[in-house]
Amino acid sequence: MDDKNISQAVISRLPRYLRYLGELKDSNVERISSQELSQLMNVTASQIRQDFNNFGGFGQQGYGYKVNFLYDEIAKILGINKTHHLIIVGAGNLGQALANYMNFERRGFHFTGIFDRNEALYGKKIRDMYVQPMENLETFVKDNDIDIAVLTIPKDGAVKVADKLVRCGVKAFWNFAHVDLNVPDDIVVENVHLSDSLMKLTYNITRKEQENDI
Repeated sequence: MDDKNISQAVISRLPRYLRYLGELKDSNVERISSQELSQLMNVTASQIRQDFNNFGGFGQQGYGYKVNFLYDEIAKILGINKTHHLIIVGAGNLGQALANYMNFERRGFHFTGIFDRNEALYGKKIRDMYVQPMENLETFVKDNDIDIAVLTIPKDGAVKVADKLVRCGVKAFWNFAHVDLNVPDDIVVENVHLSDSLMKLTYNITRKEQENDI
């Protein structure tokens, strides 16, 4: 399998497949066909088969897919068959909301620390973590094998924090700061711009209103 030949569109659908397969597992469904899965997900059976063929297929003609096996294989592809240790930099409303979202741990994402510059937040307990000062950041990262940092801080501080974390060995960033991070090529960055998503929503609302007016 050559990951370079797999489109981002295919990769972006994998978490959705995993979510539906997880629900099927919880319902004790052992096997499912591409047609049955397409009806659940509102994706064509042909698209499902094409997506899975990028990774070897996983199914058997006339039999379908073993739900547990397919779930495990997609989990491996997504890298969530092992635990990832995360920290959150920024203990404001967004950082606290992410820390309190229980479903991350089901996917192998374990938040181990949360940091902020606001002294009023020091010592505040968020789930099983206490907000720590930024001065503790580097030592904590090195001592706790942190591989992912979540940045929920203003853009003016995000670049400096990211540089510091790269030097400490962090390999990936989930970046909610509205700024592009200048990191080495081997560092993975997933940018999340909430306002962009909302504007896509309003675009689609406007487009549908225009279609209805025709």
